[in-house]
Order: sequence, then structure tokens, then C-alpha cells
Amino acid sequence: MTEASRFAPGWPGIEPRWTTSAKSAVGTLSGDGARVWFTASHGILNEIYYPEVDSACTRDAGFLISGPDGFFSEEKRHATHAVEWLAPGIPAFRFVNTCTDGRYTIEKRVCCCPDYDVVLQQVRFTPLIGTLADYHLTLLVSPHLGNQGAGNTAWTGDYKGTPMLFASRDALAMTVGSTAPWHARSVSFAGPYDAWHEVQRDGRLTSTWERAENGNVTLAGEIDLVACDGVFTLALGFGTDAATAALNARASLLSSYDHLERRYASVWRTYQAGLLPLDEAASMNEPHLYRASTAVIKAHASMHIDGGMIASLSIPWGNSKGDGDLGGYHLVWPRDMVSSAGGLLAAGAQNEVREAIRYLAAVQEADGHWSQNMWLNGTPYWKGVQLDETAFPILLIDLARRANVLDANDIARWWPTVRRAAAFIVSNGPSTEQDRWEEDAGFSPFTLAVVIASLLCAADIADLQGDAHAAKYLRETADAWNANIEQWTYAKETPLAAQLGVDGYYVRIGSSDEGDADAPVRGSVILKNRTATHSMLMASDVIATDALALVRFGLRSPHDPRIVDTLQVIDVLLRDETATGPTWHRYNGDGYGEHEDGSPFDGTGVGRGWPLLAGERAHYELAAGNRAEAERLAAVMRAQASDGGLLPEQIWDADDIPELELFNGRPAGSAMPLVWAHAEYVKLIRSLHDGHIFDCPPQTLARYGDHSPDAPWVPWRLTLQCRDLRRGELLRIEVASPASVHWSIDGWATTHDSATSDSGLGIHYSDIPTALTDAGAIDFTIQWTSDGSWTGINYRIAIL
Repeated sequence: MTEASRFAPGWPGIEPRWTTSAKSAVGTLSGDGARVWFTASHGILNEIYYPEVDSACTRDAGFLISGPDGFFSEEKRHATHAVEWLAPGIPAFRFVNTCTDGRYTIEKRVCCCPDYDVVLQQVRFTPLIGTLADYHLTLLVSPHLGNQGAGNTAWTGDYKGTPMLFASRDALAMTVGSTAPWHARSVSFAGPYDAWHEVQRDGRLTSTWERAENGNVTLAGEIDLVACDGVFTLALGFGTDAATAALNARASLLSSYDHLERRYASVWRTYQAGLLPLDEAASMNEPHLYRASTAVIKAHASMHIDGGMIASLSIPWGNSKGDGDLGGYHLVWPRDMVSSAGGLLAAGAQNEVREAIRYLAAVQEADGHWSQNMWLNGTPYWKGVQLDETAFPILLIDLARRANVLDANDIARWWPTVRRAAAFIVSNGPSTEQDRWEEDAGFSPFTLAVVIASLLCAADIADLQGDAHAAKYLRETADAWNANIEQWTYAKETPLAAQLGVDGYYVRIGSSDEGDADAPVRGSVILKNRTATHSMLMASDVIATDALALVRFGLRSPHDPRIVDTLQVIDVLLRDETATGPTWHRYNGDGYGEHEDGSPFDGTGVGRGWPLLAGERAHYELAAGNRAEAERLAAVMRAQASDGGLLPEQIWDADDIPELELFNGRPAGSAMPLVWAHAEYVKLIRSLHDGHIFDCPPQTLARYGDHSPDAPWVPWRLTLQCRDLRRGELLRIEVASPASVHWSIDGWATTHDSATSDSGLGIHYSDIPTALTDAGAIDFTIQWTSDGSWTGINYRIAIL
């Protein structure tokens, strides 16, 4: 071979793409050890992550099979696939791929090496027609090192005399080693000259290109099936350089697969033994979803950045996504992470919760909030701000306190974290820049429920630290916001209410346009993921399941007529019956999901049902005393899990489209597993065990459960301008810096000046009494203490 012919043609290859997000398996070593995480679907490995759980390094790794009479098969496309866990909650797997033409079976066992950064596969190829000598088995691997399909370099070579396949990109490298001899090895650029096309065309790997540089590359190697009698072990090793990756792969192959699998499983058995035995009664044909869920949550945690947990080892609709989608769902969302930690706490894990709290404290921004999402090192990815994501860590700390996971010293340590978060909330709420679906600004029932609950929890922690002044302000703010939830989010006397025969209902989100706090439900919202001509709706026309959070977090009784009416509206607009049971959409008009023809979400689509919403509804039913319905919905969640026991983000709720693997009531093409859904399921099992909602703060139940206290004052802010108040109510004017309120109750005939007081939490306020006046309005303006300047605007509030 000449020097020129050593290099693969077709540079730089086709535009890289990721692969399906519908995983059938995820795994890693529990605890300290190897720094690799694997995923699988359709009987083959998909993304493998190294050296952290947010860094995908492969697209997939599967076999091509060719044989007599031009036979060609790709196991992920031309076989049926079965998957089994090694044992409940032990994420080592057995895959059986059976050729749809009846020519072969491929059985695989997959786990991580306990000692090295390696994913292992023990493979058994069995011909069902003919003999081993009749078949060519070619491994095809697509490196995507460091979350990038472009810019990879691949080559064939040896390590200490052991033939291997290599790839590298920047400071990451991977190798593929085998206990079976290679008949041939080659590298290529993905496209018409790659190994897939060659084997499909020629019946086997004929080219032996030695190097493919700086592109979208593939590694290929034909296994000598006769020499290994069809049984061999593959090692996909990783390292910061090629030699280290090769060392890892070679060293792992020096031990038997059985021995390494037993050691891998032993670590997981020890972990599972430390959890609460909440296992649901399940037949042998049902996935053991409680144990699977605890393993899935744990498997999404960093092993070296203690406490960090990502949302999913997947990239939604990955087949249509390329290098422009670096993050996928393998990022930290504080909301998802708190849910994950809460799920582990519900299962009895404690150390992971302490680590999660420490991690959250470390990545908290200087102003007290948490980023919308971030890489494990805390670097923000998207730039939105969601108040619930700042509130949830407070709830986690208080939940851990009440579960005796944190002692008094721990609470003192995390009080500054709680204080900064609470200060950010009171300074920026009650309207949120983004709701929990990361789409719209305004007054969200879900966000309000989480935020108000967090302020009461923070107040209790403030009391424990002797900060009675902060505690008082936090409780007063919680009470004031709680008293206004209906003003901000409850619609009455609408055409929809008349149509459905209800007095009213909670909307998905009240508009925060123009700082008007009096009529948010009469404003408009722009729905994301919709075409421009269908995106603008009245706030009163958009309904979500989010109002259930008012019950979940203890702000409203499950029997409150407003909640009951809202449930009726939710079930008319958002509930679908599927082959596996009911499912709920996030909100009417949602566009986050596949199109009607099943094609991937591409910025627009049709919203699909979410299994986690069945879990949220089950929690509501438990709170309402309908235990049987809560148990039924837990069974629905189990039914909507994949055959491998993984819960998806969404299920397909339309007619079957078999050619796209979309089946009614089964996982759709968005993220799977969604760790948030697994955490919701674990918490539901714990709630059913306890007989009450596991993560509902007792502070809200005690304060708002049967009746809410009167609001201590009506809030007015530059961003929250009420237009009127009832006679006798106290007006509290809140600003971000020291000021004096210059006010009058007789049309400026006489005036008063009231200096603001410091809440100690970033808000300065002045209380203006109205109880002793017969005036019809209050007029005021504001002078800033720092430089004596004025707002330049006279404000008027009517007294009714």
C-alpha cells in the first residue's frame, strides 16, 4: 500500500448526526471507579460518555452481518431485540438480537469494567442457517468524542503488539480491542466510502484504510468468527490519550468477562441493599420499575464531581440533531436534579442527597439564582432564569432537614445558600422569566406554588439561625403572594368556563406584560414551538396541568372548588386515553413533540403525553383520598415504560406508525430515560407507602391547608403595579434600593414622606396605611436615597 492509499477517501464525511434517544438501557459503575457511562437501543451500544456524564464520545457501535447469496443485515435495523437486566436495579444487561430473516442470533452481555475506563461486551454469534464460516461479522463504531461528530481522527494500529482500532479528538481518545482476532480492520469517513456501504456492496470489509483525519469518522473491524468459535469480548476503552485508552482496553480483556461482571454487579447490589424495600408487587413479566428507577437516577450522577446529576443520557430526536446540539439532555437542570435527589431520598439514600446539596451550593450564582441548565462544572448552557429552579434547592434542603439527613451544623452551613436564593426570589418574583416548561414569562401556578413553599421553608431555616427579621419578611411575602394566586392565575366568566359548565379555572400562565398585576389572565401569551400564525393566544385560553402543584405543595386543598373545576377542564382539554392508559399533555396548544406524520420535532410539532404527569396526577389523587386511583396511575406509569424498564419523556398518543416505531401508549422520540420521570415514580411509590405526599412541605399545609391567612399587605413594585386595593388593606411599596415614598391621600393637597425599611433580603419597603382614610385613591412617587433623584412618575392606586 502506498503512502497515499493509506488515507481514507471522502473527507470530511457527511454531516454528523446523533442517534435515537429511545434508549433501552443505561449503565455505569456505582460509586468511585471507572468514568464511563453507556447507553443502548435496538440491541447495540449508543452514546458512551467519558470522562464525565455530560461528555458523549460515541454515536453508536453495532454489527454488520453478511453471508452467502448476497445476504446483508445490520443488527439494529434487521433484527428483533430483547433486553434483560442482570437483576432488578443492577444495570448490567443481556441483549438478544434475532435476525428477521432467521439467519442468526447475536447475544450480548454489557457492563463497565470495575477497574478501567472501559465498556465491555461479551458477544455470542450463533448462525441459525449455515455455519460460522459462512458469515462475516463486522463491528462498526462511530466516534463522536467530546460531544462532537466532526473533527475526529481515526486510525488502525497496535498497542504492545495487540491490534486495535483508535480514534481521538483534542484531549480525548478511544480504542476498540477484542479477544477474537481481526480478519480485517479499516477506518473511513462516514458517507459513500465507509465500511457500511462497503460491506453492503461487497459482502465484507475489503478496504483497509489506515487513517481518516479530522472529520466524521468510523472504525470498522471484521471478527474472525471461526477462530473464536463465535464467542468473544469487546472492550471500548477511553483515555486522555490513545496509549491510555489502549492500556485500559487491553488490561480489561486480561480478565474474564464473567469475573468483571460479577464485581460490577456486586457494587450495585450493595447500593440497592441500602435502599428502602419499596418494591411494588410485580409479575415476572413486568419491569421492576422501582429498582430500575433508583438505578437510572444513580447512573445519571457524576462519579467525580460529587453531587452533580444530569437530566438524561440522551439527545431528544437525536437522529435529526448534529453538532449544533452539544448539550442534548446531558446537562444539569437544577429542577430535574432536585427531583432526582428527592427521588433518592424517598428511596432511603442519604449520602447522595448531602452531595447534591453541596454541589448545588457550589454552582449557585453570585446573585442567588441557579442557571436554567449547565455543564457539570457550573458553566451555563442556556441563559434563561426560572424562579422554580431557584426555589427547589431550598425545598430540598428543608426536606433533607426534616428527614434528619442534615443536622444543625449542616443547616448553619447551608443557610447562606438558602438566604441568597430566597433573596433572589423575593427580589425578582412573583412573576418568572420562564415557567417550568422553559417557554413563557408570567405568573405560573406551578412556579408560584414552588416559590411560596420555598419562602416558608426558608423562613423556618432563618428562625433556626436566629434571623427573625428575615423570617418575618419571608412569611409575609409568602402570604401576600399566596393571597394573590387567584388574582394572577384564575380565570372566571370566560367562554371556556361557560362551555364546560364551571365557574372558572387556573390558567397555564398569567401574562406579566407591562407590569400589570391586576389582570394577568386577560393578557396574551406567545406559545413556543408553534408557527407564528398559531402562537399568540389569550392567557385565559391556555390550560396546563400545572395547577396541581398548588395541591402538591400544600397551598390549596384538593377539594377546593377552584381546583376541582380546573381538573374538569384539564381532563377535557389535556387528557388522552391510550393503549397503556391515560396520558396528559402539558398544555393545550403545545408544540413540543413529533409532527402529526411522526417526523421529528424541529422547532415545531404536536405536544405529546408525558408519563411524569400521570405521576403528578396520582399524587393529587392520593392527597384527595383516592388511593385506588393513585395506585392505578402508578401502574399506568409502569405500563408506559419501555421494555427495558425506562420511562420516556413523552409517549405516542396517536395511531400507530410502525415504520417510525411509534406505537400508541409507548415511548415517543423525545428523551428516554427522563430521570425526572423516574424520580417522580419513586416519590409516588414512597407516597403510597406513607399514605401522604412525600415531598409536600408541612409548612404550607399548616399555614394554607384549610384556610389561608389574610394577606398582610398588597404588594406594589415597579414590575408589579397593582391598580387598586380594598379599603383597609395595607399597601407595601417595594423597591430594590433605599428610597423615600412621597405620598398623598387627598390629591396632593397634603403630602407625607415614608422612608423604606431594609428587609435584609435585597428589598426595601414602605408600608402605607389606608384603614383610617375615606380617600378614593393614593398618589405617590419615589425618591432614591443614593442620589436624591426621582422616578419622574406619579403613581395612583384606587381605593375601592
